[in-house]
Amino acid sequence: MLYYLFQILDKAIHFPGSRLMSYISFRASMAILLSLIITMLFGSRIIKVLKNLQIGETVRDLGLDGQKQKEGTPTMGGLIIILGIVIPTILLTQLNNVYIQLMLFTTCWMGAIGFADDYIKVFLKNKEGLKAIFKVSGQLILGLVVGIVMLYHHEVVVRIPKDLALKNNYSIEQTVVFNDVIKNKTSEYAYVKTSLTNVPFLKGNSFDYEWLTHFIGDNGPNLLWLFFIPIVIFIVISVSNAANLTDGLDGLAAGISAIIAITLAILAYVSGNSIIANYLNIYYIPYSSELVIFSAAFAGSCIGFLWYNTYPAKVFMGDTGSLTIGAIIAVLAIALRKELLIPLMCGVFFIENLSVIIQVGYFKYTKKKFGEGRRIFLMSPLHHHFQKKGYHEATIATRFWIISLFLAILTIVTLKLR
Repeated sequence: MLYYLFQILDKAIHFPGSRLMSYISFRASMAILLSLIITMLFGSRIIKVLKNLQIGETVRDLGLDGQKQKEGTPTMGGLIIILGIVIPTILLTQLNNVYIQLMLFTTCWMGAIGFADDYIKVFLKNKEGLKAIFKVSGQLILGLVVGIVMLYHHEVVVRIPKDLALKNNYSIEQTVVFNDVIKNKTSEYAYVKTSLTNVPFLKGNSFDYEWLTHFIGDNGPNLLWLFFIPIVIFIVISVSNAANLTDGLDGLAAGISAIIAITLAILAYVSGNSIIANYLNIYYIPYSSELVIFSAAFAGSCIGFLWYNTYPAKVFMGDTGSLTIGAIIAVLAIALRKELLIPLMCGVFFIENLSVIIQVGYFKYTKKKFGEGRRIFLMSPLHHHFQKKGYHEATIATRFWIISLFLAILTIVTLKLR
């Protein structure tokens, strides 16, 4: 809303400084600052309210050091993160932007599902929380919405050379194919609807999901949704649940998410800048530059939340936060056509999730074969394995942050590795 206000002031009275709001870098900086102010200043008040309502964490005894001391710590702190994302986004972005609308829907939708899960656990004293069928259904609906928007919304386009667009019979969304001036050379481009995405490490740096429909025949492109939408749903569910599994130590999930958010802000900036996108040989995505501001608010809210969530935590994010941040990361990556970078960018989430799958799978296999279940890890997810080995949870969280930072840098490097 502030964006539109300053646009009006600039046109009406040339208000000093009003043109600053037209710069992505300025609005992104303001988004970080505003989200930090909201989470750090209002976070303490929200925590106080949660304490007064006796919204405390119920801890199962898993035999971990310091575990029982966490009993009664306020949960549902994800509300702090959500406020730190939504308010700066509403104030500083172009709200008619399809990507911003999609991210606000993602944040509020998954926040509501996580809140319902926490509410059932805390107020109704049901440790199981929201039934799995309802939780997965909510994630499925989100994936369905994201998939449909990415395939069919008229503003969701990418820029490719005109000759390539004509060769592949892509649907050109603009009646006039116009010229982009890059490095003093004029090249002809088309803005098309396509399922193209960037692929790291490979020459050409691209993959078209339409390739999956080739075996169907000439009608394959019309059935693209049968393949693309389930893939999107799988990504949303996987990353959302992986973030939820990772949220088991003070500051772990929030710190990793902050690093990923900054990485996504960089990816959004290069994808939304015509010249940089051309230099890096990645797709220029019109309108996606607004996602820099959203990602900045996301990063700021996670960092601000860490003020209260680092060891010893004064508040836990609960499913309200963990399911939401996972979904945000997944949808941001899909919108920027960088979803194939998720296993690298979200490497810690990926390994944490994988450790549970391996542990459960191996336990069932050995129980069936030998009559008793055996374990690979002392406990899963992986961070509990290191706790069992005697590492302090603050040490584990910090080292996982460092690993995430390394993976984030490697993710950015892949833009030129192919």
